[in-house]
Amino acid sequence: MRKLRSSYRKRLAHHPLPENGFTPSLIAIPTLDTLTDADLRQLNAIVKWNAFTVDSRGRRFGDYARSGKREEPQPIPDRRIALFNEEFGLDGKNVLEMGCFEGIHTIGLVQAGAQVIAIDSRMENIVKAVLRCHFYSASADFRRIDVELPDEFATLPSVDLVHHIGVLYHLVDPVGHLEALAPKVGQGLMLDTHVASVNNATDIYEAGGRRYHCLRVGEGGLDDVFAGMYDHARWLLLPELLDLLMDLGFKNVRVHEERAERNGPRVLIFAHR
Repeated sequence: MRKLRSSYRKRLAHHPLPENGFTPSLIAIPTLDTLTDADLRQLNAIVKWNAFTVDSRGRRFGDYARSGKREEPQPIPDRRIALFNEEFGLDGKNVLEMGCFEGIHTIGLVQAGAQVIAIDSRMENIVKAVLRCHFYSASADFRRIDVELPDEFATLPSVDLVHHIGVLYHLVDPVGHLEALAPKVGQGLMLDTHVASVNNATDIYEAGGRRYHCLRVGEGGLDDVFAGMYDHARWLLLPELLDLLMDLGFKNVRVHEERAERNGPRVLIFAHR
């Protein structure tokens, strides 16, 4: 941790972001807005943030991850949460947030009226999410859960909806994960994930008595907060992923959008019971 903080301080010294002057948030955040500049500066330095938001005075809360990574303010709510709300209606619903990271999406879900169980495999992310949510007056049930460890995942209750962004493509066993998740989902699922292309799905992956074509991708492991917990992950082909969701009891499965991103093709899927 001492080494990490030292490298973090060096990075800030060489490439600091401005403390203010961003486009102000349109939503008043009393607990955050009333902090003095000195208090906010101290808050930003307490932990190593990897993303930042902006208060209604245009001041930065948090920090960027590294050069070229999360150098812009993260919106609240994220546009996909607005779509999630339009698709299912979040007010009063129990929502499982898969991979809460630093709590930015958690806040958007809570502000939409959801009762959120927010999980992440890394304790440092849970701590940062709790801290950020406190200053947005957003309450959630935070739990440190590795979704690929059956004993840990089994402790989660059934919910109405699942917010599943940026997690599936970091898993060693994405099929087993969805098979364990499906019985816990009462109404539906929003899934945003990278998928393999036909040209690069050169590996065969066996799970649940079936064979899946996949792309095996190296991961950074525990020390990289933007990676999965293990040394590799598997990306599924989109048609096989859609078939799996339907086999798991989601009767209405729709690809809302397909995106060509730097790391590969990515999709946003809505799946209804």
